[in-house]
Amino acid sequence: MNPSFHFIDFAILGIYALMLIVIGLWVSRTKKGQSKTAEDYFLASKSLPWWAIGSSLIAANISAEQFIGMSGSGFAGGLAIASYEFMAALTLIIVGKFFLPIFIKQGIYTIPEFIERRFSTNLKTILAIFWIALFIFVNLTSVLFLGGKAIDTIIGIGDGSMVTPAIIALALFAAAYSLYGGLSAVAWTDIIQVTLLIIGGLITTLIALHNVTPEGGVINGIAHVADIAGDKFDMILSRNHKEYNNLPGIYVLIGGLWVANLYYWGFNQYIIQRTFAAKSLKEAQRGIAFAAFLKMLIPFIVAVPGIIAWVMYSENLHDAQNAFQIAGSTILNNDNAYPWLISTFIPIGLKGLVLAALAAAIVSSLASMLNSTSTIFTMDIYKPYINKQASQTQLVNIGRITAAIALGIAVLLAPFLGGIDQMFQYIQEYTGLVSPGILAVFIMGLFWKKATNKGAIGGVLLSIPLALIFKILPLEMPFMDQMFYTCLITMSIIFMISLSTCPTDDDPKSIALTADMFKTDKVFNICAYIICILLAIIYTIFF
Repeated sequence: MNPSFHFIDFAILGIYALMLIVIGLWVSRTKKGQSKTAEDYFLASKSLPWWAIGSSLIAANISAEQFIGMSGSGFAGGLAIASYEFMAALTLIIVGKFFLPIFIKQGIYTIPEFIERRFSTNLKTILAIFWIALFIFVNLTSVLFLGGKAIDTIIGIGDGSMVTPAIIALALFAAAYSLYGGLSAVAWTDIIQVTLLIIGGLITTLIALHNVTPEGGVINGIAHVADIAGDKFDMILSRNHKEYNNLPGIYVLIGGLWVANLYYWGFNQYIIQRTFAAKSLKEAQRGIAFAAFLKMLIPFIVAVPGIIAWVMYSENLHDAQNAFQIAGSTILNNDNAYPWLISTFIPIGLKGLVLAALAAAIVSSLASMLNSTSTIFTMDIYKPYINKQASQTQLVNIGRITAAIALGIAVLLAPFLGGIDQMFQYIQEYTGLVSPGILAVFIMGLFWKKATNKGAIGGVLLSIPLALIFKILPLEMPFMDQMFYTCLITMSIIFMISLSTCPTDDDPKSIALTADMFKTDKVFNICAYIICILLAIIYTIFF
């Protein structure tokens, strides 16, 4: 056990956990004599206001893959990794204006349900299986592993002995309130979670800046980091940069990152599901705008600490008598950067709060993934194929059982992810095997009336072999470029197959789009303009 983690830190962590479980169970309770319906469990009774939606979107998104993985990428390559966050803010505005009105009008529970209405049950089932597998074998496992690894570094001695117990503890924590309460418990507790993770993240950044120079002081720290690691604040990497293959220069802004972001924020069930639970379209759009502003803060609490850790650690290597004492800790790889900062520099008492913030990020994402996995299985596989006459109570119970099984599988697999460097990039790369094809199907299905079911099925099934071909061929092509070309080729496949099967008429299931559908209110429009201006300023400064 790490001696720097004091009893008071454990007490703070325990109080946070107990408070969250109690609140989660309380907000999701049912009135006496009533039982939860599928809408109550999977869509929070469609009662969420904009501020709950925005908070929940960020809490679901920010997890160990950001705090640990993105900080690790910041340690390795600098601020360029923050393009995922900054461009996500713009992506959210696009999703809110152009995608969300169509989804809300359809009154759907799941993204696969939309596919069934636009194309066919067969394609819906194919994509539902894709998503369930992706959530369990990539998302849940990686978040659990990174969380366990972080706790091992902060509370343990960093030898890996606490990784598996920590994984089990995180899983039980997430299950304690999310399995019973459903999306209501997840979304309302996310308000607490996102507040805590932002406060905890800012504390870590400020303390790290204070400790990066012998003189101390946040302003001195900013000046020192800028002087020592100025090149790590380049947002657009040159071709000779060692991280170029992960973040390929200007093509980050005009290429594959759009595939990753549009897929993730627009068509990823565990993210978009909370907008389906909004009181109205206006509330959902304002919630997305709120999330976009919060998203702009994230690089400063996840990527920047990784850069600070690089400055501290590299200077320590060059000067053993440096004022920074590493206290026996060693950054064995990039993804240890953030836990190392917490373990080494955060004082007693605050350490428990910061770890609670990290746990909040991990647990909120786990809960969201579990809820969405169970929603897709229950509504898109169990109800249509296994029990068409299922009652509302049966649907809720199956949702809980599915979430428990998915969590159990992820717990068993998570420890085997050890040894992967830059976990954030690993997640993006392997999600990128399926996201280009799925994005192509949605873009064509939403905005091209001639897209047919045969074209969509052909496109999505060929997209994965196509992505694998790009990966195994000796092309030395960054994976973002692979995603971009895979998406474009898949769209071309859908185009050609659709025209060969329905050359003249619009598809009978095509969506009627009108200009009125995409009108947004003044609040959303003002937020969109401000986001665009802020992004222009950031990329001008850090280009």
